[in-house]
Amino acid sequence: MKRYWEAFRRLLFPEICLACQDALTDGERTICTVCRYELPRTGSAETGNPLVAGKFEGRVRVGSAHAFLRFRKGGRVQRLLHQLKYNGRQEVGEVLGRLFGAELRKAGFSEQIDLIIPVPLHESRLRQRGYNQSECIARGLAEVLQSPWSGEILRKEHATDTQTHKSRMERFRNTDALFRVSEGEQIAGRRIALVDDVVTTGSTLEACAQALLDSGCREVHVWALATAM
Repeated sequence: MKRYWEAFRRLLFPEICLACQDALTDGERTICTVCRYELPRTGSAETGNPLVAGKFEGRVRVGSAHAFLRFRKGGRVQRLLHQLKYNGRQEVGEVLGRLFGAELRKAGFSEQIDLIIPVPLHESRLRQRGYNQSECIARGLAEVLQSPWSGEILRKEHATDTQTHKSRMERFRNTDALFRVSEGEQIAGRRIALVDDVVTTGSTLEACAQALLDSGCREVHVWALATAM
């Protein structure tokens, strides 16, 4: 009977794919099968580190840097990230985190990290949004990679203006010295995967990675859900 009423509810109020807006079929959740297959993957976990040279090389020492998806204006990835960041759909981050985690696990990265740390939000933004979208991604990654994660170790000290229309230098000045490690003993000598939703210039991730390295971690790997390429 419960299954019958669930099917009836879905007929009257169909759930939609948050990427393409088409109705989901039985067994589909959040993102339809077609969109999962057609997500614009970068393939960076298998083909190398395309983010390192352009984003971090010569600026901060990272063990590797990977982005799962290509971000295009008006595309599936933008729609999904909008749902994650602004419409309260935390499950989007977890679903995409699991898909990303499967790719990283296949490439052997689950054996190269000890702890996953999401890029933090300042407490004022956290209160406004109610959650940290990077933590949602970290949860999905941790589930698949069977690695611990923590949103308590890295802190953002001050609120900053939006980064959207700033140059790279302005973005770095806006993030320099903003991040603090509150529990250095938990990362000492450990290999950290630093997780964010989108990487553009890389200034925020750069500042976070430097704070972690300065606090004694052995190595930082950057894992971004998407990149503007």
